Amino acid sequence: MPERFLFRGARVVDPATGRDEVADVAIDDGVVSSDTPSNAIVLDCDGLVLAPGLVDLHTHLRQPGREDKETVETGCRAAALGGFTALAAMANTEPPADSAAVIHEVRDLAAAAGLSEVFPVGAITRGLEGEAMAELGEMVEAGVRIFSDDGHSVPNARLLRNAMTYVRAFDDVVIAEHCEDVSLGEGGQMHEGLISSSLGLAGEPREAEEVIVARDLAVARLTGGRLHLCHLSSAGSVELVRRAKAGGVRVSAEVTPHHLVFSEEDLVTYDTNMKMKPPLRASEDRAALRGALAEGSIDAIATDHAPHAVEEKEAEFDQAPFGTIGLETALAAVLTHLVEPGELGLARAIEAMSTAAARILGAHDHGGPIEPGRPANLVAFDPAAEWRVEPPFGSRSRNSSFLGTTLRGRVVHTMLAGELVVADGKAQR
Repeated sequence: MPERFLFRGARVVDPATGRDEVADVAIDDGVVSSDTPSNAIVLDCDGLVLAPGLVDLHTHLRQPGREDKETVETGCRAAALGGFTALAAMANTEPPADSAAVIHEVRDLAAAAGLSEVFPVGAITRGLEGEAMAELGEMVEAGVRIFSDDGHSVPNARLLRNAMTYVRAFDDVVIAEHCEDVSLGEGGQMHEGLISSSLGLAGEPREAEEVIVARDLAVARLTGGRLHLCHLSSAGSVELVRRAKAGGVRVSAEVTPHHLVFSEEDLVTYDTNMKMKPPLRASEDRAALRGALAEGSIDAIATDHAPHAVEEKEAEFDQAPFGTIGLETALAAVLTHLVEPGELGLARAIEAMSTAAARILGAHDHGGPIEPGRPANLVAFDPAAEWRVEPPFGSRSRNSSFLGTTLRGRVVHTMLAGELVVADGKAQR
């Protein structure tokens, strides 16, 4: 028999309805209930915020193929500890998720873990090779709603046009792009500028991102298809998206916590945990990203959780792989560096990390509203709790750009379909 719960005395913040009040929320049979069930387990939420479970649009789970870095189970555990009840698993596995068989494998592994609902992302091209379109229709039938060759842009505008035109035949299917013209930043280790020159590192200019953003927006305008732009990093990209939205292009965009918090200046110690794609850019780019997020030109915050083995990140800077883990620190990073200083309202932060992300992903059981009859996918967190970011993590990897820093805001409970998968800050599986 499913357990019954009562979240007592929480500050309920629900961007889907605009609700922000102290209230009790009852859970019965996996859904929010209008009545307090008998024999309910009472969770004292005094001082806690209760919100829709977070939704991550951009997670690398590595399985199949690179289980030394992460597995679906460990990635979902990290997600649950970070307050995420749903996530989109990117397609660059080994083999890539370019067929229904791999999609089903990832989904089955997530169901067995039972910690977070996983929405596998399908590859746009076969083998992520950028040459021929993958079997998109087959993967749509398998439940895929986002396609991406993340790690690479679709290299050919005609191929991108064909993919965006093809998926228009299906409801709510999105083409998501990693925007990078590698010919402009070949060998780049960080943002191109005075700091890269002073450090003796090859740089990648912001134009490497912006030219692909401009191209993709033009193709989206041409086809009328839905385009999602991954991990934006440039002020110029923000302006292009702003203009496209004003012109009616069907585009959404995401930004990562690390691009909102750090800048190129944080690479002066050659910390490989600060090495990522796209690179951390100048402080003026960071300011533009924060402003665009606050105003809604950037729709969502996504982690781009990219786990790597310890020995890989301990290599020389130019030999280390790009990427940082982020599922367990995302909420606290946003609360600490944007909400607490007053640059972003709490409701907007939750919207960007939950409600808007769920809408883009098509994760209709997530992101709220917190209303009777709705699936109980929820997070309760303490916005005042301070903690130091250090291993061990729920993730199999530890390459966090926030390693060694102190953050405010800690997840206390995460509920998936009425089950407490995290209770008192500890994973229950």
